[in-house]
Amino acid sequence: MTTVKIMPCLDMKDGRVVKGVHFVDLKDAGDPAECAALYQEEGADELAMLDIAATLENRGTRLEWVEKVASVIDIPLTVGGGISSLEDIELTLKAGADKVSMNSAAVNNPDLIKEAAQKFGSDRITVAIDGCRNPDMPSGFEVVVSGGTKTVGIDAVEWARECEKLGAGVILPTSMDGDGTQDGYDLEYTRAIADAVNLPVVASGGAGKLSHFYDAVQDGGATILLAASVFHFRTFSVQEVKEYLRQKEVEVTL
Repeated sequence: MTTVKIMPCLDMKDGRVVKGVHFVDLKDAGDPAECAALYQEEGADELAMLDIAATLENRGTRLEWVEKVASVIDIPLTVGGGISSLEDIELTLKAGADKVSMNSAAVNNPDLIKEAAQKFGSDRITVAIDGCRNPDMPSGFEVVVSGGTKTVGIDAVEWARECEKLGAGVILPTSMDGDGTQDGYDLEYTRAIADAVNLPVVASGGAGKLSHFYDAVQDGGATILLAASVFHFRTFSVQEVKEYLRQKEVEVTL
């Protein structure tokens, strides 16, 4: 049985952790280094940090934020937002990230995935696939870029397959329909991508109850469970999620 990992996510704007619903209506959720240190102490297996405004503001990830967070944790840190070149990846890794996550840049230039995987290793390259429902797509899901503001006419599941071929090491699908709602992960979307690739798939967007985490493993096929609101606003601790999953006979780290 695969060991399931818990991955809190720091959505960053103006140097603070924020959280919204459907990528908008952002609320302040604290200092990134304080949040990161707390989540590691609680037993988080990995941490994600997304500079949510970088692409919209046409700039790279704020490396000082990466350095600040990386300095207080030992667990793997995945950083995304505004990463659009091999140089961006190199600088982000040097700043302390263990992995980078790309979305818009990968869609705009798929060769970047291939080149990045060859230069830095597949295990350091995550491709985030923001998706929304569209019945005109073969899978029923369409890729969305630019911080959730622009559909691009690409089938999300087919894109996930292509990313695997190009050398991505992890796929991180986020359902625009579920993000921040705390109504549960979009299991249909997560499962469609998990069934299409032989890579770790991160469930993302919508966790609100303990049962949602179990559903993401059981019904969604995810092996990494990302959540933000429930951790930031202390609905649950990371440890509570792990205890619940352990009771459900899901393999997690102690």
